[in-house]
Amino acid sequence: MNKKGCPDEYPINLKLNGYEIAVFQLTNQDLEDWVFGYLYSEGLIDKAEDVVSVHFSEKAGTLDVTLCNSFDPEQMFSKKKHYTAGCGRGVTFFSMTDVKKFNKVDSDETYSLTYLLKKRAEFAQNSPLYLETGGMHGACIILEDGSIEVREDIGRHNAVDKIIGHAIRKRLHPDRLVLLTTGRISYEMLSKAAKYGFAVIGSRTAATKQAVQLARFLNIEVVGYLRGKMATIYTSAGRIHDDLNPPASAEELLERGEAQQVLN
Repeated sequence: MNKKGCPDEYPINLKLNGYEIAVFQLTNQDLEDWVFGYLYSEGLIDKAEDVVSVHFSEKAGTLDVTLCNSFDPEQMFSKKKHYTAGCGRGVTFFSMTDVKKFNKVDSDETYSLTYLLKKRAEFAQNSPLYLETGGMHGACIILEDGSIEVREDIGRHNAVDKIIGHAIRKRLHPDRLVLLTTGRISYEMLSKAAKYGFAVIGSRTAATKQAVQLARFLNIEVVGYLRGKMATIYTSAGRIHDDLNPPASAEELLERGEAQQVLN
């Protein structure tokens, strides 16, 4: 029997302009990406240039972030907290009503299910922390040229923040990217994707009803259960080509006794 190592998680204190925000349980890797992604996802920055510096002290377990704009902690903490369904008990300050005010996605990029499944397999093969421990979540973006970037964390929402942070720092165009995640697509996961502007999000597992409703409202394509040679398309924005289940031919319909469908 192959033995795997235990996944690591660290309590890390996030400070903005000297103010303590919260202590987060994180995997101690790609933390600068996480800072950019988390701050963007929560509406605390609009672009990479809003962050002046990020200093991580492993000994103290702190992430000290300096923003170029003033930070009003009272305004932030006056918002209602929404505890998420994610592992590590994530929290967001965006409600479903807030997310519905995000810009609707406009993208004419299209992808086949076969292509997404191929990239999902590539994603799995390039997730070293998961392969080592069997207990990590991951998030991946597929770039325009077909290459991928992967980020991992003990929390699925943290992994998504990390990959969004990477995209922000690289000034990538979200409408030309695909976001893949190992975790369930719940409303807070969909809100992170919507905030950045991804047109397509896929997962190896399910999407919640609330996430699918939001995706339809914001014109985002959601694909779940990307495994082996199967997938479930939850939405109908026209960006996904189902080449796994092509429409039946007239001959096939006739063989199944469905001649009337052919005539119509």
